Amino acid sequence: MKSVVLAAVAALAVTGAADAAPKGPKKPAADPAPSAADWRALDPDNTLVIDTTKGRIVVELTPAAAPQHVERIKKLAREGFYDGQSWHRVIDYFMAQTGDPLGTGEGQSPYPDVPAEFTFRRGPELAMTPVAKPAGAVLGFVGTLPIETQPDELMAKTGDKKVHAWGLYCPGVAGMARGEEPDTANSQFFIMRQPYPALDKRYTIWGRAVTGLDVVRSLNVGEPPENPDKMIRVRMMGDMAAADAPKLKVMDTSSKAFAALVAKVRQEKGADFSICDIEVPVQGG
Repeated sequence: MKSVVLAAVAALAVTGAADAAPKGPKKPAADPAPSAADWRALDPDNTLVIDTTKGRIVVELTPAAAPQHVERIKKLAREGFYDGQSWHRVIDYFMAQTGDPLGTGEGQSPYPDVPAEFTFRRGPELAMTPVAKPAGAVLGFVGTLPIETQPDELMAKTGDKKVHAWGLYCPGVAGMARGEEPDTANSQFFIMRQPYPALDKRYTIWGRAVTGLDVVRSLNVGEPPENPDKMIRVRMMGDMAAADAPKLKVMDTSSKAFAALVAKVRQEKGADFSICDIEVPVQGG
């Protein structure tokens, strides 16, 4: 019997029986490389450059989400208010906070507090890239900022033809610190080291770090740290000399390349997918 089996095996080998063997899944085609059209330059008037003792952080501001807080950040940066200030509260797996001239958490600028902008109104004129649509909501990006919003279909039913929206506290997102009352933000701000959705709609979001998240995560930890890192210089990119300004481009979140990136992340994460898993690619330095 054994010889019959061996003969059959030999015959299969001769006739190309390898084609009858089980085949694994085909490898997916490689995503096409992003083209020049998939990238956009940062707006110099809405880009904050924070040089720290650990390196540079570049934050894209989002005026649509918090216009009054964005104006406050710009004003203080242009006055040199933040220069030399310490990162006085840095908590691992959470965030890094600064913007207090006293370095104790009790200081602020000489200007009045800024009213809360925990949410904003989104109309059809505000470009947004949706990446997920859970029941009754849409998750997506306005520029590099991750947001959650009501569906577009509701715009026709509101008086201002807009819907409710708010930023999401993903890694790199920048928010304003405040006291117990909502309208007490002033000059102190923080940048997320990790996602923290418990802050959503409770603290104003004004932008997101497009580079330098590694710097944020490397800042000395403590409340305050024993040896706090400092912001050496904070400027709006448009006010900097060309030789010193960052030369960056970010992937356009409305591009085909970004859509392919989102699809890849969704496939990898499966049921565990979160918008905070998506990092907007950057090129340049």
